[in-house]
Parts: sequence; C-alpha cells; structure tokens
Amino acid sequence: MAEIHPTAIIEEGAEVASGAHVGPYCVVGKHAKLAAGVMLKAHVVVDGATTIGAGTTIFPFASVGTPPQDLKYSGEDSRLVIGENCNIREHVTINPGTAGGGMVTEIGNNCLLMVGAHVAHDCRIGSNVILVNNATLGGHVTLEDFVIIGGLSAVHQFVRIGAHAMIGGASGIETDIIPFGSATGNRAILNGLNLTGMKRRGFARDDIHALRNTYKFLFAEEGTFAERVREVPAEYADFPSVKAVLQFLSEETKRGICQPK
Repeated sequence: MAEIHPTAIIEEGAEVASGAHVGPYCVVGKHAKLAAGVMLKAHVVVDGATTIGAGTTIFPFASVGTPPQDLKYSGEDSRLVIGENCNIREHVTINPGTAGGGMVTEIGNNCLLMVGAHVAHDCRIGSNVILVNNATLGGHVTLEDFVIIGGLSAVHQFVRIGAHAMIGGASGIETDIIPFGSATGNRAILNGLNLTGMKRRGFARDDIHALRNTYKFLFAEEGTFAERVREVPAEYADFPSVKAVLQFLSEETKRGICQPK
C-alpha cells in the first residue's frame, strides 16, 4: 500500500503505486502517476500529466508539472516525465512541454536538482545530470548525460550542452557547449575540457589525450571552424570521446557553438 498522509490531497484519477510515500500537505493532480518508491516529503505539488519514476524523492515546496511559463501555451495536454532515483530539492520548478516543442519535458535517471533550480518547457535532460542551486534552464534546452550546471547559472532557450560538460557558477550560456567542454562567465566562453570529470568517470588516458589534441586542433586559428571539423586527424577520430564531439558538431544548432576567447 502507498503511504499517504491524511493532510495530503490526491485527486481522483491519480495513480500512486504501492510503496510510494506522499507526505503532509502534498497535492497530487488527477493525471499524475507516481511509481513505487517515490517519496514526496511535504508541501509538494505534482500537477498535470506528470510521470515520476521509481525511487525519486521530491523535497518540500517543489512544484512539478504546473503549466509552462510560455505565452504560446494554450492548455494542450502536454507531459512531464521524470526518471528513476532522482533527487529534486526544495523550491525546484519543472514545467511540462508545449505544442511548439514536442509536447514533453523529459528528465532521465539519477539526476540531482538542487534548491531553486528551474527546468522550463520542452527541455530534454539526460541521466546523472546535476543542476546546482538556482540553476535555470530556458525552454527547449538539451542537457546530455553527466552534465553539471553550476549554481546561479542560466542557460538560454534552445541551447545544447554535450555529455560530461561542466558549466561554472554564475554563468550565462547562450551557445552550444561541446561534450566534455568546460565553460564559464557572463556570456560564457569555452575555457577548456572537463578533464577532472573524465578522469573521475574512468575515461582511458589515451582517450583523454586524443580529445585534448582534437580540442587544440578544432579551436586553432588556421582556416574556418567548419573546415577544421571536417579535417580532424584520423589518428584521433576513432576515439570515443572525439567521436562524441564530432557527432555533436554534426547536428543542427540553433544557437551556434561556444568558442574559446
């Protein structure tokens, strides 16, 4: 049986799985689905067509699934999908999708959203992502796996941030960040690679070495950036980290690619 505090409000139609816990003064809307092991600590609002995966914990005063902060939103039946074993801390806000962005906001597994973080409509967040206190994502942002967004940072709508990238605190991100990139600053610039993160996650030394050389090649001054992307030396191109960067650069960008100063 689910454990539901007597002060909680569970609207008719909501699905609360066995083993879920709904704490004091929580409100769960009629279209919400809570999987086994979900824990809503207290004063949590879960609204809209929101699905929360097994083992995810949401802390007091978080609000997930309420209508998007988008003037074009007209009440369409969009969704919010949150994965398994996430920790969503106090005052976090997460909005569902819109008709203009695919109708769904998605968050993967094992993510940590710290106090006051905001995920806007139509964002796509991978697994093992961390948003530090008061990090803010505009609409349609994509964060790949293992991205870390520093505290008080803001990511412009439609920006893509590649896997294992690290964004320093109090940064403004207006352009796409390559996988493994490290960026910081008001109107951030790329200032290297997240080598510490790569080492912690067990990337091979040869792979890291190949990526460092590729980074130097891509952001050299000779030729155009497009030419350098096409001409990455064959000796580096087959390493997994380099492949990930080149794949990222081959995909459509609406905001351009963040460059070193």
